[in-house]
Amino acid sequence: MGFLWSLIIGGIIGWLAGLIIGRDIPGGVIGNIIAGFIGAWLGSALLGNWGPEVGDFYIIPALIGAIALVFIVSLVMRGMRKRA
Repeated sequence: MGFLWSLIIGGIIGWLAGLIIGRDIPGGVIGNIIAGFIGAWLGSALLGNWGPEVGDFYIIPALIGAIALVFIVSLVMRGMRKRA
């Protein structure tokens, strides 16, 4: 049950990051989950573990990391579309 909870929270974090930045995450729901997980890792690595914790995610650093990840991925995807 803990793994399922982590998938749900990761998806919500990725979805919120997409809403905040106003750009789509490639891959839909799976992209949201991946962005949430990688964003949580990135945010924790850069900002540490602080703030409220839900489903083994520290929400504030995870959300900041997911926002950064979505922004970077959207810039890379836009650059790849311009070349093609």
